[in-house]
Amino acid sequence: MRILIIHNFYQHKGGEDVVFAQETAVLRDKGHQVETLSFQNKKGIKGLFQFLLYPWNSFAAHKVLKKVNDFQPDVVHIHNTHYAIGPLVFRSLCKRKIPVVLTLHNFRLLDPSANLFHNNEVFTDTIDKEFPWKSIKNKVLDNSLLKTFWTAFTIYIHKKLGTWKDIDRILSFSEFGKQLLLRSTLQLSPQNIVIKPNFALESSESKHIEKKDYFVYIGRLSEEKGIESLLKAFSECEHIIHIFGDGPLVEKVKQAAQLHSNIIYGGFQQKETLDYYLSSSQALLVPSIWFEGMPMTVLEAFACGTPVIASKIGILEEMIQNGKNGLLFEPNDEKSIIDAIHNWQALSIDDKNVISENCKKDFSDTYSSQKNVLLLETIYKEAIQQANNK
Repeated sequence: MRILIIHNFYQHKGGEDVVFAQETAVLRDKGHQVETLSFQNKKGIKGLFQFLLYPWNSFAAHKVLKKVNDFQPDVVHIHNTHYAIGPLVFRSLCKRKIPVVLTLHNFRLLDPSANLFHNNEVFTDTIDKEFPWKSIKNKVLDNSLLKTFWTAFTIYIHKKLGTWKDIDRILSFSEFGKQLLLRSTLQLSPQNIVIKPNFALESSESKHIEKKDYFVYIGRLSEEKGIESLLKAFSECEHIIHIFGDGPLVEKVKQAAQLHSNIIYGGFQQKETLDYYLSSSQALLVPSIWFEGMPMTVLEAFACGTPVIASKIGILEEMIQNGKNGLLFEPNDEKSIIDAIHNWQALSIDDKNVISENCKKDFSDTYSSQKNVLLLETIYKEAIQQANNK
């Protein structure tokens, strides 16, 4: 199959870039002819120009069509269009009956915030509204009235034009995400929304690492990740946690580590170090208080047989089956976190081993590269058939 994969890089690297690279690699390894086309958000005047063109970027659309004419792909898979590409590319491709697949890495189609999180709490007020005036008033995107309005306007204009309905297959990470899309005013067809999880690569070294008596957190140190409730919980118990990452709340983490010997801050580390602590820990803690996309750390934990103790919210409640591959606690509730940790420690070695094996099975059945490439191939074939029937 000839596959063109398109991606818009933000100014800072993120999980979307990892997914783009990994899917490209596994499809090539499977023998498909894969070419990529990427765009990059700029700073300064160039960035402003890109952003102003966001609703109708004919330059980006022309560049994509030129690549399509040169490569003649069977299907085009797009990961991100915000904001150097813009939605016009979908209209341009669909008008020519070129099969198009879109991976939704966030909730930007539902709200300009993209994360449905504002003022330290989940914000879903505008999902079922025709236009997100409340989001604009609250300046949910980078605390900017202009950025929030222009992003909302871009999504709205293309909703009215039917752009989003013309995409052959929209990939959501979970049933939770799919239901949010169907609740919205986008008027998407349920058959066009396909659940396609991310995947992680299996670590061969994890099989030889002995479990230690500590827990681990790996990720951004920010309010939506639930860092503050995590710090409060471990400041009130004797269990050890290793925290890795960086972000706006890094100073709070450092202060907590100075005050409590069981809270150990390891800063930003290379993947080899993170893999070791993830494999050797009792469990990965994911205390998020927002709707995650699909945390790669959870998949990596499952790959090495490490259970996940997570907030009962959004996709996490779907990925973590309480008592099967981890435990769940109430979001933003340090007492609930402590109770979950105590419940984990009270389990027998045999029970913990069973849960660890369940994690590995979930990874193999759902989150492995082999399963995902087969699912992608099926999705591409369905998109091609649908485009041919238009």
